[in-house]
Amino acid sequence: MILGAATGPSLTVQPKIWLLFLVSVLIFLALDLGVFHRKPRAVAFVEALLWTTLWASLSLAFAFWLAPAMIGPAWEAAHTKLFITGYVVELSLSMDNVFVIAMIFTYFRVPLEYQHRVLFWGILGALVMRAVMILAGAELIERFHSILYIFGAFLLFTGIKMLLANDEEVEPEKNLIVRLARKLYPVSNEYDGQHFFTRINGRRALTPLALCLIMVETTDLIFAVDSIPAIFGITTEAFLVFTSNVFAILGLRSLYFVLVGLLRHFRYLKYGMALVLVFIGFKMLVVIWENRPAWLNFESNHDAVLGIIGMILGLSIVASLLVPKKTKAVTQKQ
Repeated sequence: MILGAATGPSLTVQPKIWLLFLVSVLIFLALDLGVFHRKPRAVAFVEALLWTTLWASLSLAFAFWLAPAMIGPAWEAAHTKLFITGYVVELSLSMDNVFVIAMIFTYFRVPLEYQHRVLFWGILGALVMRAVMILAGAELIERFHSILYIFGAFLLFTGIKMLLANDEEVEPEKNLIVRLARKLYPVSNEYDGQHFFTRINGRRALTPLALCLIMVETTDLIFAVDSIPAIFGITTEAFLVFTSNVFAILGLRSLYFVLVGLLRHFRYLKYGMALVLVFIGFKMLVVIWENRPAWLNFESNHDAVLGIIGMILGLSIVASLLVPKKTKAVTQKQ
């Protein structure tokens, strides 16, 4: 067992299982873009809710039935709990990403019928980026176990910073990659349907939809810097880390259309997510205390970890619904 991580029993996954999982994800993505959303259209709330329910159901089916069936006796009940905990953490952290994506779409005035296409390619890029970060993180942890303490300290710092920081506006012109793209390519001021490239006077140019995609990709990279250490605070098993991330990201597209109109009402959810990061960072660092009380032995108590995370997020949502939003008093000039 690696110090500082709630790894549970070790999990050996054959390469063919990895390949089967990746091929299944690619098939789902191909069906999504090539069949269900072949033509640009706005995604209705009810449709998005159905897709969100489907992805959540597939995640639970994977944890309780598909993964045990594919992997066999090596998959234990503890792995199911670790997967679900990781999935809940990644999905909850993704909710803040949803709010930022909504601001990006608003800034670029992206028509509703084109938003799904941006999310599709943005999430495909996110899967590749996170796969690289997860494999690199797993290799670093295998070689340098103490890096988990660095992850823990980073999560504590990030969580506290989220608690204290004010909401920031989206400013694409300050994004280094967007500025670099503008230097390398001419940029059209008009949308060309759902295309990322168009032509201006016969010359290839980027559309505003392409700049929007660049912003979504870089935003996800920033969020991944927080979420990847967080999932390693739950388990260091690469298969659990990767699959829980994939299911959370795949569900993010439909979750966006469900939450974009509701997220502003959950104004305390941000603080709940910040406390989750603080808790996971604390859990990763508390192992340094050798004579700690039994109730702080989180690395072997997966039920307690999942319960605490669920309680924090649940209370933040309930508080958002119950506590009335303050309104500024209007003073009338004499």
